[in-house]
Amino acid sequence: MKYFAIFIAAVVLNACDDGKHLKPAENAFDAGREFIDGCLKGDFDRAAFYMIRDVRNTDLLNKQESSYKTKDAKEKEAYSTASINIFEDAVVADSIHIINFQNSYDKIGRKVKVIFRNEEWLVDFKYTFDGNL
Repeated sequence: MKYFAIFIAAVVLNACDDGKHLKPAENAFDAGREFIDGCLKGDFDRAAFYMIRDVRNTDLLNKQESSYKTKDAKEKEAYSTASINIFEDAVVADSIHIINFQNSYDKIGRKVKVIFRNEEWLVDFKYTFDGNL
């Protein structure tokens, strides 16, 4: 009976799972790609997971999310299905990469900075707007 109760508890807990088991990025390229893809698909929780959590980055991501929410369904779908075209993964230092990319929908060139900090590869989103290393 004890094992049956444990089994039922495990099933219930698994059913409550939201399905978002995000894994830390193994390298700068993965962190950048996951962040960009989250933004394109409107999954800003996922984007935030791969971003350095500071006031400026959080504010910029919140603004990005607000802007995304104003788009109509057709434009959201276009961004969601867009490909990420990466032109360069520039290694500035062992712990700093700059990824130059555009998406296949709006074709605007952008850059994200990815930093290895505290054993994690994370995007420093403010670089996209400020451009400072």
